[in-house]
Amino acid sequence: MLLKADCICEQGKGSHTKCSHPLLDYKITISGKDGNDAKRYQEKDVKDLLKDIQEAQK
Repeated sequence: MLLKADCICEQGKGSHTKCSHPLLDYKITISGKDGNDAKRYQEKDVKDLLKDIQEAQK
């Protein structure tokens, strides 16, 4: 989902991934491996990031 939105995701410590977008000045950190269920607060962070990307592209 994030990669389709042109986010840049980098490996962090352990199983954490840091994702950002060129139009935004912040990153979010997602724990767990790909395919693992996201925690509720992480789902909110992803939704907020995608919303901010959409607004920045207007």
